[in-house]
Amino acid sequence: MTKEAYVALVTCFNDDETLNYEATRAQVRRQIDAGNNILAAGTNGDFSALTFEEKVKLTAEVVDEVKGRCKVIVNAGMPATFETVKLAKEFDKIGVDGIAVITPFFIACTQDGLERHYLTVADSVDTPIYLYDIPARTQNHIEPATARKLSAHPNIAGIKDSGGQQETLSEYLKVGNEVEGFGVYSGPDHLVHWALQNGAAGAISGLGNVLPHVLAKIISCFNAGDEEGAAAAQVTYGNFRKDLYALGFPPAMVKRALWVMDKSVGASRQPALLPDPAQDKQVEAVLKKYELI
Repeated sequence: MTKEAYVALVTCFNDDETLNYEATRAQVRRQIDAGNNILAAGTNGDFSALTFEEKVKLTAEVVDEVKGRCKVIVNAGMPATFETVKLAKEFDKIGVDGIAVITPFFIACTQDGLERHYLTVADSVDTPIYLYDIPARTQNHIEPATARKLSAHPNIAGIKDSGGQQETLSEYLKVGNEVEGFGVYSGPDHLVHWALQNGAAGAISGLGNVLPHVLAKIISCFNAGDEEGAAAAQVTYGNFRKDLYALGFPPAMVKRALWVMDKSVGASRQPALLPDPAQDKQVEAVLKKYELI
């Protein structure tokens, strides 16, 4: 099976914190040129700071810009199943390739509660649903046994693992390798190549906003049977990740690095990280080290 690269696309903002759709479209084109697919309104896309209407319009703008040149998955996950279903139905109308559903946040869920949540969403739309696990941000974790149960639903197509733990990713991969049609996508940037070697359907990466061609190269080399090339690209990707994330919170650092490279992406909505001259100088040094500026 051909592996796929997705970038968890940043959402661009104007100085007054309104959405900059044209700048976002430019980032979509940049990823298409590199050979990557798009995940919109994810963690790196500031989804938690967007209104319902903005998520719908953002998705429509991304799909219109793509015009079938790559795949588009969009995140519909919200704390309540009710609003998640409402969003998913809107995305279903727009015509995306997949709908990711981050685990509910703020509301503590049992595994039975998560199972009901995902089954309800999957029953409500025709578009394939992808589970989205990032417990460090939501405090709700999809246990591998729950993922296995959910994999039996005909409209649940896979899972995005952003837990960062190789052990958990390995358990999800067991499900993916045993259940036909259930794809596991690696979120941790340092595990892309390892995940591909162990049966992942691909990667969904935030760091690809800054290094789109390196992410694409890991995937394309692997698909071509060039393990040496994939491994070399992974080393570059992993080293850049280590250097950049040493400076602060990962999604914020991705946006800051991209902002240093291209001011049109804007800062994120408050209370997210604001430009800081001292920190930006450190970001510049990392970007120069990797010849990105």
